[in-house]
Amino acid sequence: MTQHWTNVQFGAPSNDSAIAVVDGIIAGTSPVMQQVKQHIALVGASVAPVLVQGETGTGKELVAEALHAVSGRKGELVAVNCAAIPAELLESELFGHEKGAFTGAEGRKIGRFEQACGGTLFLDEIGDMPPALQVKLLRVLETRKIRRLGSMQEIDVDFRLVTATHRDLTSQEEVQFREDLYFRVALFQIGLPSLAKRVTDIPLILDRMIKDYKAKDVTFDEPLFDDTGMRALQSHTWRGNIRELRNTLIRASVMFPGQVVTADMVKNFLLNAGMPYIDGCAPQSDPVMPETHDLPSPDQFRYLNDAEGQDLDLRVYLRDIEVALIETALEKTSYCVSRAATQLRLRRTTLIEKMKKYGLNREVA
Repeated sequence: MTQHWTNVQFGAPSNDSAIAVVDGIIAGTSPVMQQVKQHIALVGASVAPVLVQGETGTGKELVAEALHAVSGRKGELVAVNCAAIPAELLESELFGHEKGAFTGAEGRKIGRFEQACGGTLFLDEIGDMPPALQVKLLRVLETRKIRRLGSMQEIDVDFRLVTATHRDLTSQEEVQFREDLYFRVALFQIGLPSLAKRVTDIPLILDRMIKDYKAKDVTFDEPLFDDTGMRALQSHTWRGNIRELRNTLIRASVMFPGQVVTADMVKNFLLNAGMPYIDGCAPQSDPVMPETHDLPSPDQFRYLNDAEGQDLDLRVYLRDIEVALIETALEKTSYCVSRAATQLRLRRTTLIEKMKKYGLNREVA
């Protein structure tokens, strides 16, 4: 009954059209994301609070946008990042204030609660909200009334609350969050998967990002990931999730505008924030690891079976081989670390760490 009333009240779309709305905001067709979209379509038309949980950079703000779009509410989607605003200013940001309410309050300010009337209030990183302000938020949710700082007048507010966090709000060791407020804001919970759990969506996400950039800037010259480049992206761990993927696309558009991006380019320059070869450090025409026939064959070490009475210290022996190979690569490339790393098939940062470890501290390019 309540669901039907909500649909009539706010003109919420049917489930099929709700999914279409969500598809227009959130890219991805992987099974786990189809489930997320179904959840959004299911609870979107309700006025009930929703808590969105997921790692940093997974796109929680897009879920809030989709929930607002599906709700059919005519007001605005008003977003507040509780972690980005100092605790002493967050209360004024939410409740607003009257002129002279405190030092520096030179005029009336309408707070985010009022701005979200008829719409949706999105409180991102609610786990960072100070405990004292949590009490006041709880009262607002119970009474649907606010009072601006410096005012004695109560104001009715009507907003749909969506919150988000990357933390476990039920863990007192991780965050100080009131249990009674938790049950208020988490009537429905939507969990967002990490990008590593939905890598099949990466081509669609990139395509959506590129379209968005082109809509804002017609001169945007997109990089073109070939099959190997796309597979390299899909095999990455993506600790920064979609935010890291966005940064990778921006890096690619700057370094390889309009070019075909291969797996080597992805691994060497896009995923480790490396830069192209410049100023006398250009790669040779074929900067690859020497063919294995140029290196000793593993069979050549079998003579050690005949070396009775000798210790076979594998760690020391492998260390000496590694040092010798690094020194050889550095000498061949005139101590250009980038080129040496390419020949050794290592990341530049990895080679630098090994050079520090083995005391190969010659001034390098």
